[in-house]
Amino acid sequence: MTKVLIIEDSPVMRKLLTEILLKDSGIQAVESAPDPYTAWQLLKTFQPDVITLDVELPRMDGLTFLEKLMKTRPLPVVMVSASTSVGTRETLRALELGAVDFMEKPKVDAKTGVVAMAEELVQKVKVAAKAKLRQRDRSALPRQASTSGDGGIDPAKVVAIGASTGGTEALAEVLACLPKDVPGIVIVQHMPARFIGSFAERLNRESAVKVREAVDGDTIVCGQALLAPGDLHMEVRRVGNKRIVRTFEAPPVNRFRPSVDVLFRSVARHVAGDAVGVILTGMGCDGARGLLEMREAGAITIAQDEVTSVVFGMPKEAIAIGAAEHVRPLPRIGQSVMSAVSRRSVAEV
Repeated sequence: MTKVLIIEDSPVMRKLLTEILLKDSGIQAVESAPDPYTAWQLLKTFQPDVITLDVELPRMDGLTFLEKLMKTRPLPVVMVSASTSVGTRETLRALELGAVDFMEKPKVDAKTGVVAMAEELVQKVKVAAKAKLRQRDRSALPRQASTSGDGGIDPAKVVAIGASTGGTEALAEVLACLPKDVPGIVIVQHMPARFIGSFAERLNRESAVKVREAVDGDTIVCGQALLAPGDLHMEVRRVGNKRIVRTFEAPPVNRFRPSVDVLFRSVARHVAGDAVGVILTGMGCDGARGLLEMREAGAITIAQDEVTSVVFGMPKEAIAIGAAEHVRPLPRIGQSVMSAVSRRSVAEV
């Protein structure tokens, strides 16, 4: 049973969030605070399993509170905030500071009274309650990785990566370990469309690899990572002697668009044994079947291990069906990718 502390300055929103959460049998109790100072006092007596946190709060903003919380009393946090362009940057910062997940504030339809995103809120809170908190030591990560230096990289390779909850920080850690001449990378991260551009810019700043949001028809080239646009599927195709990405609208797969399975299955068909597949932390099973198809097509496949996964859902499913040839802790995945594209043994990394 889960206990939730809501930190939200609006009385109306506090009431709505409380009502939504208490309707679920898995939520044991809910308390709320209008500001971080009141929340600090409640932490001592209520002892919540999860916190929902707004960004704009009186007396102390949500990001400052989150940073203090993670340094002194780490707890799973789901950011529940209004959608603004500034909020996009702030949400990505919250994930860097250790928040497990984020979503927009639920809304009540004036005509029907139906609360949009109520189910999403309950699901994210319950997943966060089971999440493993893991903060990166950002000072220990390389900021400008050099070239591989040994001349052993196979430029014909393609690296495909899929991630969901907890994946923003996992991706940042993996990419920061890769050199600028790494073979072409394609990525699906489950994330709302408005966040993708800012997230790609952040990854680009933090790694030697050039990272950007993919555009339909982009060529996959060494030293570049293409991030699937929000709300569009992305797949790999072969055109002549080039490999390109195709982005398109289609129904969600495994409830997601973009879907990791869509990407991985296309890589299995059009890249086969020249591919490396990586499945990182995330909720659900998206990507597991696609990774299996990649392995059956001759690709090297890698899954993040349970200990370092914020949510051990997608990797667990992949491991369970035999899709993952190698299981690695997050700090070793970058090395394993480099071994896979350099004709060295991944088993030794």
